[in-house]
Order: sequence, then C-alpha cells, then structure tokens
Amino acid sequence: MRLVNVILILLFALLQYRFWFGHNGLQFYQENRDEVSELRKGNEELLKRNELLTADVTDLKVGLEGIEERARNELGMIRENETFYRVVPAKKEN
Repeated sequence: MRLVNVILILLFALLQYRFWFGHNGLQFYQENRDEVSELRKGNEELLKRNELLTADVTDLKVGLEGIEERARNELGMIRENETFYRVVPAKKEN
C-alpha cells in the first residue's frame, strides 16, 4: 500500500511539473499569449496604414485634387497666375 502511495505521489509530481514547465505547459502558453498580443497590435497598425494608403490611391485615381496637393507639397509647384512668397526669417547676430 505504501509503494502505491509513493508511485501516485511521484506521478502527481511529474504531471504537475509537465503542467507548469513542460512543452505546451502554462509557462509556454503565457509566453505565446504575450507574443500573439504584440503581433495583433502590429497588425492593427499595419491595417490603419493600409487604409490610409488605399484612401490615397483612390483619391489619386478619382480626383485631381490629390494630384494637385501632391504637386504643391512635394514638388513646390504653383498654379498659373499665382505668386509664391517665401518668408525667410532674419539671421540672428551673435
């Protein structure tokens, strides 16, 4: 009877060890849960970026306002009969 109790206690200890520290154990589960959480956050950021890019592409395909805005901001272009003034701050003397 005593041998059976020892065997059962050892078996229980082995199962507990595998549950807490073994492959697919609780520790493994927590590490993977944290990793999945981080990956989901990254996916959300990428989805937002994709939505902005999709809207930008649609705007460029449909309207001329997007093309004009890009030309003005990125290339410094101006319209016909339009005057561009650049204000340069005065240099400070030492």
